[in-house]
Amino acid sequence: MELLRAYLSKVRIPEPTNRVYKNECCISFDTPRSEGGLYVDLSSFLAFGKEYVEWNYEKTGNPVYLHIRQRRKPVPEDRPLKKPTLLAIGVEGGFDNQESEYEETYNIIILPEYISLPFPSVELPEKVRFAVDAILLAEGAERKEQLAAWTAEKKKSSAHALHLQQINNGVVIPPSGWKCCKCDKTENLWLNLTDGMILCGRRNWDGTGGNNHALEHYKETNYPLAVKLGTITSDLEAADVFSYPEDDSVEDPLLAQHLAFFGIDFSSLRKTEMTTAERELDQNTNFDWNRIQESGQDMELLFGPGYTGLVNLGNSCYMSSTIQVVFSTYSFVARYYKEQSLKAAFCLAPADPTIDLNTQLAKLGHGLLSGKYSTPVDEVDAEGNCSDATSSAKQEGIPPRMFKSVIAASHPEFSSMRQQDALEFFLHFLDQVERAHSGKPDQDPSRCFKFFIEERIECPSGKVTYNKRADYILSLNIPLHEAINKEQLDAFNKLKNERMLEGQEIVSDEVVRPRVPLEACLANFSAPEEVQGFYSTALKERTTAIKTAGLTTFPDYLVLHMRKFVMEEGWVPKKLDVYIDVPDVIDISSMRSKGLQPGEELLPETADDETSESTNVIANEGIVSTLTDMGFNYLHCQKAAINTSNAGVEEAMTWLLSHMDDPDIDDPILSESQATVSIPIDESSVETLISFGFSEDVARKALKASGGNIEKATDWIFSNPQASNPVVAEATSSHTPMAVDPGVPDGSGRYKLMAIVSHIGTSTHCGHYVAHVFKDGRWAIFNDSKVAVSIDPPKDMGYLYFFERIGS
Repeated sequence: MELLRAYLSKVRIPEPTNRVYKNECCISFDTPRSEGGLYVDLSSFLAFGKEYVEWNYEKTGNPVYLHIRQRRKPVPEDRPLKKPTLLAIGVEGGFDNQESEYEETYNIIILPEYISLPFPSVELPEKVRFAVDAILLAEGAERKEQLAAWTAEKKKSSAHALHLQQINNGVVIPPSGWKCCKCDKTENLWLNLTDGMILCGRRNWDGTGGNNHALEHYKETNYPLAVKLGTITSDLEAADVFSYPEDDSVEDPLLAQHLAFFGIDFSSLRKTEMTTAERELDQNTNFDWNRIQESGQDMELLFGPGYTGLVNLGNSCYMSSTIQVVFSTYSFVARYYKEQSLKAAFCLAPADPTIDLNTQLAKLGHGLLSGKYSTPVDEVDAEGNCSDATSSAKQEGIPPRMFKSVIAASHPEFSSMRQQDALEFFLHFLDQVERAHSGKPDQDPSRCFKFFIEERIECPSGKVTYNKRADYILSLNIPLHEAINKEQLDAFNKLKNERMLEGQEIVSDEVVRPRVPLEACLANFSAPEEVQGFYSTALKERTTAIKTAGLTTFPDYLVLHMRKFVMEEGWVPKKLDVYIDVPDVIDISSMRSKGLQPGEELLPETADDETSESTNVIANEGIVSTLTDMGFNYLHCQKAAINTSNAGVEEAMTWLLSHMDDPDIDDPILSESQATVSIPIDESSVETLISFGFSEDVARKALKASGGNIEKATDWIFSNPQASNPVVAEATSSHTPMAVDPGVPDGSGRYKLMAIVSHIGTSTHCGHYVAHVFKDGRWAIFNDSKVAVSIDPPKDMGYLYFFERIGS
């Protein structure tokens, strides 16, 4: 006890603003339930597993820790099920998940001798007792963000409820036996509170639910409110009322009156249907895996190094599927596992390693690849005894909460619990990794995906210009006219039309989908296309030019993005129901762009007296107008049209969605004459950028491009890595087919398929993502925490395809 009193200066009592970690180790996935428990530093309030707490002592000298251990309690056989009443996890009234209960024990530990003192104890110094009490009462930092994101906001009172006009058309709603007025649906039924029509709800992404008749009725009548039949009981606050104009579940303070209008005695009704919130909760926590790829297959579960699952944090499958693939590449395995120990990452980390990207990536890499956390979960009987793991036992997986918090810090959408686009996350993730390696590109693992695309534009004069840009993905349109099963499609469409005339539906087994070869998609990328409104400095007028594209470098890993989402009539996003025939090996050598060729003549630079025109493409107002009508910013739409050479609305939208978070997205578009105006450069700003490690030439370029703003100049440098190399910048004069871009890998154009990220759902922002990875001579499926041998990998259904260069 005297030794503890000597260390009281190292003990702090946490304030309400302090982040307290007590549920997960900051550099591993150990928890209080792990074999060695968890050690909470009573000075920094960071938590460490048994293997890592001494590292913290060596780094900080903090000797006093609260040791928390949790042991499973016996579970009674007659334990009652708790019904969730709140869209939340782990809070009162929230989703209980029927987890085992645990008994916690506490001790005060003094390092380095691991002297143990029991807690609670009146013999402990008052400061220590206060500190421990505050830690135990505090909401763990790991849980705060999770609970805040999961807990649904209280429903707002609808603006349409108080003045709702109800139509007296003699409709009386019976207490049971309901059916949709327009189809045979008897579940998921909604009563329109204006005219008393009973109609079915929306169709879910997986084909379940209703037939959208309630929504269509609103579009026809503008009657705003509907209540879900089966959710009405004497507790009217629990009834599910939906406002179509507000597009949300709402509260109707006059619901009793509105129901009585149609003869409904709510006091006699009992609940038979889930509310929208409960259905969302059910879909997020009890996902029906039988409806996704390889459903119904008896798959062999996998465990061990490289086969660790990731816990779904709530619509986080877009992140999990992407990360599983990324950490199957040799570059990321080497950088964050084989060549970097956890201790080295922790020693290099700032005082709080939970906010350091490098530390959290190392933690994630070791968690996924070591095999430490990829073990079958022990089955527990009613007395709490663990039985032997069986072949059917699953693994718990690891929860990437700290990693998600760090990677989403600069992107608010990824910090939410909403589903996101796996492609957007992949690009954001690589951008963050690249920024973290600024000044040390040789250590940057994201380079394995990076390559350069070169566009060749030829005007009617026969002269050409070349433009080059860096990218991490090759985004491919799907040419449906290249389908190889046209005869079957024609027969199917004929059958479908006949069934429609007869009032019958096509069953799922009869559906025929277009089947397009991947080679056709790649050829479509390189095919010539027209560029409208191109200003030719040779002809001194606007004209139609021909653009072709190719790659100047071939990456170690080639990522192909299939553009399955297109705009249909009315500019409504639609997912193409199409199969892509993807071979195991592809050769894109023919897609290499070799720059200016002998006999080609470059378009002349703009003459000094030509100030009214520019070699730059001017945004097509038709494309801009269409995008602005969809709610996008006018300036952003102009940039999207310009950067896609006015290729079309779909191309512009794809660019726009991928660049909305660019640091210069709101910068004005400079005309040629504006761009050549000399901007005074503050020499102190130049010196500041030089002190960051940038060359003087690059610093001046960046400041000129950003109007002298240092922060924007720094972002400009990161966004234009080619600016630091004159060989890359002068792409128009390149004659060398290989290695023209230092720092970016290059090699053979032959690749083998190594991973697929598949998507199920009508939109990239809903549904579910699953990864399939080829490793150890077999395909494995990574479905959040479930990892198993893949029996039939969906090679023709991918959203993102990852190819590894053969011989790399």
